Amino acid sequence: MAKLRAVLIGATGLAGQQFISALKEHPDIELTGLAASPRSAGKSYVEALRAANGMTAWFVPEPLPESVAKLKVMGGEQINARDYDIAFSAVESDVAKELEPRLARDIPVFSAASAFRYEADVPLLIPPVNASHAPLIRAQQKQRGWKGFIVPIPNCTTTGLAITLAPLAEHFGVKSVLMTSLQAMSGAGRSPGVIGLDILDNVIPYIPKEEEKVQVETKKILGTLNAGGAALTPHDVSVSCTCTRVAVMEGHTESVFVSLSRKASVQEVVAAMREWRGAEVARQLPSAPPRWIEVLDEPFRPQPRLDRDTHGGMATTVGRVREDSVLENGFKYVLVSHNTKMGAAKGAILVAELMRAQGLLG
Repeated sequence: MAKLRAVLIGATGLAGQQFISALKEHPDIELTGLAASPRSAGKSYVEALRAANGMTAWFVPEPLPESVAKLKVMGGEQINARDYDIAFSAVESDVAKELEPRLARDIPVFSAASAFRYEADVPLLIPPVNASHAPLIRAQQKQRGWKGFIVPIPNCTTTGLAITLAPLAEHFGVKSVLMTSLQAMSGAGRSPGVIGLDILDNVIPYIPKEEEKVQVETKKILGTLNAGGAALTPHDVSVSCTCTRVAVMEGHTESVFVSLSRKASVQEVVAAMREWRGAEVARQLPSAPPRWIEVLDEPFRPQPRLDRDTHGGMATTVGRVREDSVLENGFKYVLVSHNTKMGAAKGAILVAELMRAQGLLG
């Protein structure tokens, strides 16, 4: 089977760079086009990364692939969708709102932006959790008259939470969730990003719109697709959260309290997470890790510095699983999830792999 030709929008940003790194040796997808802001258009990619002081602003630990360094960067309006099979979008939401629909008329768009996450005909996919929602794109295509479609991934804070709730919902039912996040600086990107003097020696107790995103997205992801495949019914779990920014480069940490629908023991909860393999189709995808959840017994884990790159940043690491005496059938745990890998670029690539495996790209 021929490789899919992909164009990447927002190629020079932090999320865009993660896409480039993740696609470097991908077996099924070849990055053949790059697009970015007008100031980068017309330059080679490596020239577009060069800052005014001469520094090459490549921030991913892996080296910049030579084949990508030489590619010419387009402006978004210069993209001819017919030259590509799929598009990846790593742009800000306001840009995505205009650019993604134009591309989706002809090709599938896999987006890290929030612009279309809350549309009724748009699935919000984490392949091991809700691969069954993918056929909703057929309703989207029919309603909008598109050959392609838009599938966004969730907010990076939602991803680890939804993955850990999935086996609990499956085995015990979940009634309510309380969560406090300690989110990495990279989640804010580099433009505008987080100012060093604001975050050093500090915790910022509010991230605009973040809490609302987590609450809505979690219910949508854990919901069900109706029999006709034309609409989603959100899960009835109640979600309340506080999202904060901390002085960590990468890896979101979350303290989670959950009320289950029936009684369970700590051993049963841990076993449910450890043994969970998610949707069968997701297990066979090229970017799938051996396990989606790793549960650690060490009480001082997980930690972002030690655990964010578990299974290439594709697994959510869980620790400190305990009963909670306040909530009915309550349990609490701590998780770490990689916000720019599974929570961004690699997560979107995983969704593209899923859609191909399910025969939904044609």
